[in-house]
Amino acid sequence: MFILTTISDLIQISPEDFSKYSSIAIEDNINEKYANKVIQKIGLCIGFYDLLESSDGLIGHGNGLVNVNVKFRLIVFRPFRGEIVLGKISSATEHGIKIGVEFFNDILVPPDLLLDGARFDYQDQVWIWENEEGTFYFDVGEVVRFRVEMEDWHDQIPNAPDLGDGPATDRKPPYSIIGSMQMAGLGPTSWW
Repeated sequence: MFILTTISDLIQISPEDFSKYSSIAIEDNINEKYANKVIQKIGLCIGFYDLLESSDGLIGHGNGLVNVNVKFRLIVFRPFRGEIVLGKISSATEHGIKIGVEFFNDILVPPDLLLDGARFDYQDQVWIWENEEGTFYFDVGEVVRFRVEMEDWHDQIPNAPDLGDGPATDRKPPYSIIGSMQMAGLGPTSWW
């Protein structure tokens, strides 16, 4: 679910951070730049792990910023395909079940990847699975197990100014996960 990834970058340290030890100032600036951000084809950055290399700082002309070339590792959330993950149902629509973990909410289980016999109840806005043993509900807030089937990446481009003359564009999240609940043991943990 979590991986370490190595990144090389130029970090700028502002004069306000000169009172800190250089390693602390570098770590703070890396976390500010990367924590809780998605890097395309890598995953959701959780935070700084360790510093591998750093160059001597060079003061920039006119702004007083110290530029440091660094090589470091980040903790990244990126579950592998086939991994079984625990999450909570955050919402349900006819398009599937939205699931969230503590820090990531862009997980979808579409209808074709639910257990056979699952159907959406429009009145209660909930997915139901019926079988010979009874009727089971995928209730909002329920803890579920799901299997990671696919990752969906969308490069984020800047929005054009809203001139009010056209339809608003629906932005897709930069990183989302498609999951499944088709095997025994998957779905709400209270069932199993």
